[in-house]
Amino acid sequence: MIKKILLGMTLLMSMVSCTEDYTDWGNPQSNPQEEAVSFGDGSVTPVDVINLANVKTEKVKVASIVAPTSSDAAYTPTYKINIGGQAFDIDAEGNMAKADLVNYIVDKFGKRPKERDIDATLDAWVSNGATAIKMATSETFQVKAIPEAPVIEEGYYLVGDMFFKTKDQNGWTKEDAKAFKHSDKDVYDDPVFTITFETTKADQYWKIIPKKNIDADKLWAAGVVGPKVDGDASMTGALTNGDAKAGKIAKAGKYKLTINMMDYSYTIEEVNYDPFIYFIGATDGWKSSDQKLALVDEAKGTYTGYVYLADPNGSGFQFKFQRKPGDWNNAIGAGALSTFSGAATNEGDNIGVNAGEGVYYMDVNLSEGKITATKVEKMGIIGGFNNWEGDAVMTWNAKEYCFEATNVGVTADGWKFRVNGDWPINLGGSIDNLTAGGDNISVAGNTVKLYPTRKTSDKIFCTVK
Repeated sequence: MIKKILLGMTLLMSMVSCTEDYTDWGNPQSNPQEEAVSFGDGSVTPVDVINLANVKTEKVKVASIVAPTSSDAAYTPTYKINIGGQAFDIDAEGNMAKADLVNYIVDKFGKRPKERDIDATLDAWVSNGATAIKMATSETFQVKAIPEAPVIEEGYYLVGDMFFKTKDQNGWTKEDAKAFKHSDKDVYDDPVFTITFETTKADQYWKIIPKKNIDADKLWAAGVVGPKVDGDASMTGALTNGDAKAGKIAKAGKYKLTINMMDYSYTIEEVNYDPFIYFIGATDGWKSSDQKLALVDEAKGTYTGYVYLADPNGSGFQFKFQRKPGDWNNAIGAGALSTFSGAATNEGDNIGVNAGEGVYYMDVNLSEGKITATKVEKMGIIGGFNNWEGDAVMTWNAKEYCFEATNVGVTADGWKFRVNGDWPINLGGSIDNLTAGGDNISVAGNTVKLYPTRKTSDKIFCTVK
């Protein structure tokens, strides 16, 4: 029993009961839920599983409370609910703010609409107007809740007229379906999927098939996604997975379709790949974008080339690509890509590498969201002058942005550049315009300088003297 508050807080503090027991909130218990738990000489009874999608009010009931008693008939306790090391307001009817519960679940577990069982306790507090004292702490009970979120499948496929091949593969079969690209994150943390495609005809219809339908070989089972109006040619709009209609691409061209399945929206953009994308990053303090990759596949939006990465300011080997030098609009960062290979890394907003300073060969496929970075551990020259055996190793000149070799003695009977002593990445052809996999070079000389980064030219070139 608690003495009357008016007798003084010192006496009150000697009579109250509180618990100092520690609970590991990061590891919720899975014990069977009891009908009620003790709360001083009162009790706390949890409610059934809460589906937050059905809660349309600002507060949500998580428990029924029978208050601990006091000899002071006038006392009115206030309550706190303790979840995950945090304390939230809760009223005498067991209602807490829906936003508090939602935010806790999303921060702790994510947005996936799966039942979450959360350990909780209640505290009862009394106050004399100047000081508040905790008079009781309940035993542990569980709040069971399901976050509010739409159905998001693990993957999606696009079908439509533009994928027509034959009468049997008319663009609307499992064999025709093209997979959307997605990051390696949970779909409820990253609900955005993208696909790039081309249509050579006007008025081509499309729909979106969930992966589960593809896996079950039942394309038109429940869950098909599309606009709400048949033949909708809008470039942006809303999607539905109930009675989905077919969207329409009004004119021939290359397009990127982006769907956000958290809000069931879509955006279609025409894709026009520029001749170059421009490297900008920590190498020169994010000030210069004069190194560049060249477009080598217009259908896929594939760019290749070499860039020099350094970290003079200790900020990391991070970078992006600009579509126009100095223009940050629609810049290509890690968010525009889904696959990072070789030394390439996802640094959140930026792209990075994990192999330190040096020259890297980059292969960027924008339509598929892929980047591969290969560090040039050795740039070599190989040819008739050394019987096509081994490599004459070149040295990187960071001042001139070139690889150089002296007294190498290349001959007119043919030679090439290759990376890391192997042939997958090599350069040949005209010394004024070297290309990947190009013909043997037939210029003789002793001093060779290779300029691979397109820093001062739109082409990769070399000089031979």
